[in-house]
Amino acid sequence: MNGSLAGADLADLLVHFLVLSLLAIGGAMSTVPEMHRYLVVDRGWLDDAGFTSSIALAQAAPGPNVLFVPVLGYQIAGLLGAAVALIGILLPSTLLSLAVSRWASTRRDKPGVRAFTAGLAPVTIGLLLATGWVLAQPFLARGTPPYGALAAIGLTVLAMLRTQAAPIWLILAGALAGAGGLI
Repeated sequence: MNGSLAGADLADLLVHFLVLSLLAIGGAMSTVPEMHRYLVVDRGWLDDAGFTSSIALAQAAPGPNVLFVPVLGYQIAGLLGAAVALIGILLPSTLLSLAVSRWASTRRDKPGVRAFTAGLAPVTIGLLLATGWVLAQPFLARGTPPYGALAAIGLTVLAMLRTQAAPIWLILAGALAGAGGLI
């Protein structure tokens, strides 16, 4: 689908992403499982492969991680969909972040503020793990075992944990492996 959503559907997309913006603890990537449920499972605007490839393409491009959101919107409804998705995911969290950072900068030593920020770290990790699981589903659902994809996932994690390699080199290696038919 690209460029064919009705006004009511665009409004629904905007409202849904406005809400997701306030739940995006750790960044927009932590809301990928909910975006998948909404865009693929509930609405059927994208299939699994289109959803995953949109995120992969956006993550391979230079720029902030949130770039995958307008790519998803573009895949659904063209440039208007990209704008609606981007405004929805950025506006509330940006306004909230500005207000909270101003408030917390004067109270960072308070026990309640420290406890709140300490509690967010494990939640963020869990949300990112759930995102990884959702993105792995198209590879795991193939009829043949995805040995190449699983090897690439494992090597990427190992390289990030054990080396100082810049992610761009891993992205390029993955692209070459994919172009060579290894994944």
